[in-house]
Amino acid sequence: MRMDERKQKVLAAVIQDYILTGEPVGSRTIARRYNLGVSPATIRNEMADLEEMGLLEQPHTSAGRIPSDQGYRYYVDCLMPPAHLTPEEEEYVRRRYNQKMLEIEQVLAETTRLISEMTSYAAIALGPDQGRASLEEVQVLPIQVANKALLVAVTSTGVVEHRVLTIPEGVTPEDLNRISRVLNARLQGRALEDLRQMVLSDIYQELAQHRNLVNLVRDLLQQLLSLESGERVYRNGTLNILNQPEFKDLDRVREILSFLDQDEALRRIFMTTPSTGLTIRIGQENKIEGIDKCSVVTISYAVEGKIMGKVGLLGPTRMQYSRAISVLRCVADALSQTLEQLYR
Repeated sequence: MRMDERKQKVLAAVIQDYILTGEPVGSRTIARRYNLGVSPATIRNEMADLEEMGLLEQPHTSAGRIPSDQGYRYYVDCLMPPAHLTPEEEEYVRRRYNQKMLEIEQVLAETTRLISEMTSYAAIALGPDQGRASLEEVQVLPIQVANKALLVAVTSTGVVEHRVLTIPEGVTPEDLNRISRVLNARLQGRALEDLRQMVLSDIYQELAQHRNLVNLVRDLLQQLLSLESGERVYRNGTLNILNQPEFKDLDRVREILSFLDQDEALRRIFMTTPSTGLTIRIGQENKIEGIDKCSVVTISYAVEGKIMGKVGLLGPTRMQYSRAISVLRCVADALSQTLEQLYR
């Protein structure tokens, strides 16, 4: 779309003012605040032209204008000034990742807390695809509860799963240790997605001499095969939606909060964006029911050049886009570095 410089300045001023105030913007406001060197009447004419071009909207006859989704898109693509975090903010991000975190769940949970805190929007993250992960270690451990044991499984992506199992009478810690050895010998290094198809007869045969353990082995394998596959979703700051004036309508709030509560719905956000780089979806560009009045910004993170997942945020179309982008880029870089250290 071709646009002369004056229209660009007026559009940028309207969007920046609306992002700041949340109130429809009039020509006199633009003339007073933005020193464009033209009269309110000229600005009003330019705003009328921008409305005809589909870049501005007039919610009420007597009100000022607000940006349309198309207007935000033009602003983000062509007019938005670059933004950078301050050195103090970048140091703050590094300090948050310098905490002692041993599991990927901790790291991604901390990531969503950090994004939400720094942007005041809802933060989401997609963990590594566990279907492509392999099993690193399995332990069946005695606990101080009668007839109970703890199953712990660790994947190659750092995810730790644990289940409490009921064990038959007479099973000793030595028996549990032997089961752990057998399972590790047979399952270690196998992809989780292969566990459902693998032949289990060797394990049953090896443990068959202990009849009272057969049922335990069966139950144990059922637990292993039910380990969550696919990418795990993390979220934080969903109630930040309530602080946005656009979402004071109760029905709209319910719809968005319901959306943010569904893992599969959030996965669809990431599935509909490119696998690498930064993506910005504005309003109706989100072809997902429930968030067509929102904007979503996502970015991928990687370990040693391999894309592992994505992080992002969801907020109103009246979003501080430059701030959101700078936060996500800084956090994604720090997250990638942290995971590379974790996987070593």
